[in-house]
Amino acid sequence: MHLEAQQRFKKMEIENILKNTDRLFFSIREVSEITELSPSVLRFWEKEFSGLHPQKSRGGHRRYQKSDIELIIKIKKLLYEDKFTIKGAKEDLKKRTRKNHLDFEAAKKELKNILEILK
Repeated sequence: MHLEAQQRFKKMEIENILKNTDRLFFSIREVSEITELSPSVLRFWEKEFSGLHPQKSRGGHRRYQKSDIELIIKIKKLLYEDKFTIKGAKEDLKKRTRKNHLDFEAAKKELKNILEILK
């Protein structure tokens, strides 16, 4: 199978796992298997990327949520496929977050305008 097709298939497989489960939390081992990254890489990325901060159980075990896994997948794509440095990946994620915030603010403003028209 062509490498690009394999990557698309893997992405669909991961999305399917996350979409079709009722589970709220995943262990570091499970996230490691889903993302095909070693636990040591996941722990390192927790230190490097401020947005990645899984909860910890009473016993100190990491408990990743779906949003954490989605962020890990974005980071992996930036670093491994797009060949960003860690610094470049951090900047790109900040840019995306800022853009999403601006999109949200624009939508909020538009909804307020529509509400005023309807009054």
